[in-house]
Amino acid sequence: MLTINHYHSQWTDLRSDTVTHPTEEMLDAMVKADVGDDVYQDDPTTRQLEELAAKMVGKDAALFVPSGTFGNQLALISHTERGDEVLIPESNHVVMHEVGASAVIAGVQLRCIPDVNGHITIQDLQHRYRDGDIHNPRTGLICLENAHSSGKVIPLSDMKEIFDYSRSLGVPIHLDGARIFNAALALKVDATEISQYCDSVMFCLSKGLCAPIGSILAGSKSFIERALKNRKLMGGGLRQSGYLAAAGIISLKKMIQRLIDDHENAHYLATRLREIPGLEILDDRLDINMVFFQIQKKNFDSNALVQFLYKKNIKINPPSAEEFRLVTHYWIDKRKIDWVTMIIKEYMQKVL
Repeated sequence: MLTINHYHSQWTDLRSDTVTHPTEEMLDAMVKADVGDDVYQDDPTTRQLEELAAKMVGKDAALFVPSGTFGNQLALISHTERGDEVLIPESNHVVMHEVGASAVIAGVQLRCIPDVNGHITIQDLQHRYRDGDIHNPRTGLICLENAHSSGKVIPLSDMKEIFDYSRSLGVPIHLDGARIFNAALALKVDATEISQYCDSVMFCLSKGLCAPIGSILAGSKSFIERALKNRKLMGGGLRQSGYLAAAGIISLKKMIQRLIDDHENAHYLATRLREIPGLEILDDRLDINMVFFQIQKKNFDSNALVQFLYKKNIKINPPSAEEFRLVTHYWIDKRKIDWVTMIIKEYMQKVL
């Protein structure tokens, strides 16, 4: 029988940290999990995960949800009323990668704010806030993302400034913290120092933390009570969810500090890629476990590179806006990085 480790010895997958498989310890814990019916609130393993997760981000309560997109959309529907407007940086995940769900599920519109890798100015935010004029929708929520999917983290000073402004308005803040623990390590702070500047926070267990499925939505007790009913409405009542929650507990107890390895490996990967002629590394976006680069050759066939690497058992995504993104994670070590960079160099020498 093939093991998880055997599978990962066959492929080098740099498409995302979502490709991580659970560790053997997680699989063992899943098999042995003590479970109940979570819709009746009597799954003990899920309760344990939610209590641990809430504590780790400094919130009163938490909910286990199927995915990060589910958690973000659950936050929107639980914070807002239909017809509200949500202020959000234009490149954030909720805008770019969640299928327009905000309009479909919560019935809200997103008012986008110009940003640089998730960073907005307080002036731009203030300019887009709507007052009580009868022609205006109500500004029901502000959404932020940290760490941002561009590979950047948002400074705490910026988050505090936005949070203080939101308090003056009485408008809540939701944080897409899919990689909040990566952000905390990059900023050299505890995750609670980030999440103190939001009313709710979502973070993923299934990215760098290696759980097979699931995310957490955390906030106040009253917010989570609303979210609990909305989770059911959205189809998120998972019954014996403890089998999945068991892996998430190990994620939170044992996988957070090792994210530092992913960050270090990303820097190592960037260093090796710099040695390859024709590649430009975007050095200003190396805060977490992502490396972005561009090819300095006109009419470069990106798909040909992707296919060439695939034939070598290396998986990467095609570029977005002419940028390639490689992501390090639990199953990527320096040996695999050396292998990938050698193959990319081999290809570039042929086409330049």
